[in-house]
Parts: sequence; C-alpha cells; structure tokens
Amino acid sequence: MKPSFRYTKSVPAEWVDYNGHMNDAEYSRAFSLATDAFIEHVGLDEAARNQWNYTIFTLETHTCYLQEVKEKAAFDITAKILDYDSKRMHLFFTMKNEAGELVATFEEMLMGIDQTEGRGAPFPETVAATIREIYQAQDNEEYIKQAGRTIGIRRK
Repeated sequence: MKPSFRYTKSVPAEWVDYNGHMNDAEYSRAFSLATDAFIEHVGLDEAARNQWNYTIFTLETHTCYLQEVKEKAAFDITAKILDYDSKRMHLFFTMKNEAGELVATFEEMLMGIDQTEGRGAPFPETVAATIREIYQAQDNEEYIKQAGRTIGIRRK
C-alpha cells in the first residue's frame, strides 16, 4: 500500500502580509507546492513526466481560509482523492497547524495532459494504479464540510 501523503513546511517571513499572518496568495502557493509533491507521490516525478511526455494541469481550485497562520508557524498538508477517472483527479487538501487545528482547505480538479498532443489523456498505467490504490485505501465515507462549496451570500 502506498504510504499516506503529507507535506510539511513553516511560514517564511516573505509570505506574511501587513496583517501579520500568511497572505492569501501564499496559501495558494503552499497548496500548489503540496499539489506538486502529491503529483510526485502518485508517480509523476520529473523523470516520469519526461519519459512519458506527460504532465498535469490544474483546471479549477477553491480555497477556504479558516484560521490565521503566523510567521514561522509550521503547517501540515494532507490530501484526499475525492474522485477520479482515466485522466482527471478531484483532490481535497487540508492544512493544519502544529496543534492539529484545521486552518485552510483547498479543493482542486487536475487533468493529465499528453504533451505531444497538447490535450487531456489517460494517466500512465502505473500512475492510474497508484491513484486507484490510494483512493481504495482511504476513508471514502468521511463527510468533508468544505468540499463542493460554492461562493455566495446566504440569504435568510
């Protein structure tokens, strides 16, 4: 079984804004770095991408900011595959602080791309097998409050 995914980092000074906490754009950077690490985790490291002339594009993202994260604070990002098909992955990342409190979430849709054709294409078989293995090993019944949210003002 593929070990679970975890990405850990601390907030560098250059990620802190005039409010004294991590800037909203830097949450996107942190989740993007975690996405890159997850892509490597499923078997698409630089060598594999070059070998297969295959890469991953981001189609859509949604971030929820739940708590402030200050300079030098450590955070941990984990990933869950909400769904997948032959060439797409619907992922959900959670960012937690050192106390284990949820501070942000990031939902995204990724698509595998054949770089020769310049269009969507099925994952290489070993990558597809790893995605399947991770999905089958995780808790797929878990309710995730932030997943699938839309932006809007709730009217009473």
